[in-house]
Amino acid sequence: MTERAARGCRVLFTAGSVLRGDDAAGPLLAKLFQDEPLEGWEVVDGGQTPEDDLYYIRELQPTQVVFVDAAEMRLEPGQVRRLTASDVADQFLLSTHSLPMTFLLGRLAECCDDVVFLGIQVQSTEFFDPLAPAVRDAVERIAACLREGADTSRFETMS
Repeated sequence: MTERAARGCRVLFTAGSVLRGDDAAGPLLAKLFQDEPLEGWEVVDGGQTPEDDLYYIRELQPTQVVFVDAAEMRLEPGQVRRLTASDVADQFLLSTHSLPMTFLLGRLAECCDDVVFLGIQVQSTEFFDPLAPAVRDAVERIAACLREGADTSRFETMS
């Protein structure tokens, strides 16, 4: 067991591509917390293949994982929702990653009892598009939530 695991860290796990417009939301959030760390949290930027970091998260044995990714949920750009694996499967939410999001969420649930998935509605994920202001605001709202104690219940669920 690592020293961090012994202390019961929490993990901010993000996914996304900095080259694809609003898909950069996750990496931007990770960078905010890498630049100004939050005590008790480990930041893992999964980039375009977040499944590659599952081994590391499993090793940390976190008490909580907050996973943040851009998503197509048919909402207004910048809307944030707490999602479940069944939301992803039932509503066919789109992801830009190589493996299905349900696979990733299932593996996270195997190593941590408290997994929260926050999806940020995208405006555009075209290559080289800038991050939409509404999506940047959503990243800031999530950052504030985590810095204020991580009560993610302030974000609506999909259901």
